[in-house]
Amino acid sequence: MRVGIGYDVHKLTEGRKLILGGVEIPHSLGLLGHSDADVLLHAVMDALLGAAGLGDIGKHFPDTDDAYEGISSIKLLEKTAGLLDEHQFVIENIDATIIAQKPKMRPYIEQMEENIAKALHIDQTQVNVKATTEEGLGFTGSEQGISAQAICALSTIYENSVTVAARGTEGCAGCGGCAFR
Repeated sequence: MRVGIGYDVHKLTEGRKLILGGVEIPHSLGLLGHSDADVLLHAVMDALLGAAGLGDIGKHFPDTDDAYEGISSIKLLEKTAGLLDEHQFVIENIDATIIAQKPKMRPYIEQMEENIAKALHIDQTQVNVKATTEEGLGFTGSEQGISAQAICALSTIYENSVTVAARGTEGCAGCGGCAFR
């Protein structure tokens, strides 16, 4: 089992869309960045890449590369899923927190979880997104920016097959992700 932690922050500014978890959220301000500046997905990608020992999003999707200018972070998350598959990692779970004073995130969280799960080809129950404020404190509390934190657990295909082989398929969750189903 491997664990990764991700963190990202972007400045709020006028004239940009606010996109979090691949969801466009109505707000007077958006996040400034080279891509769509989706801090939630950036934190998730950094957690996943870190757990896999594959560096960070800056290594794979540098903000100096015009190919990534304005790109949807969902597309970057899909590319991250490809890297994990290439290195034979299986996502066990993702837990993430958005830190923002405004707007309220609750109405959009289920769609964010669905978007993340779909991009990573995992079950939505493996993704948990929460949101909190900082009670008016700090740069997020004063609405200068939004940040996000994420943690994930990965295992390898080998670890999963050994576990299933040791216990047999009885009690298997039936995820369809191994040769034993």
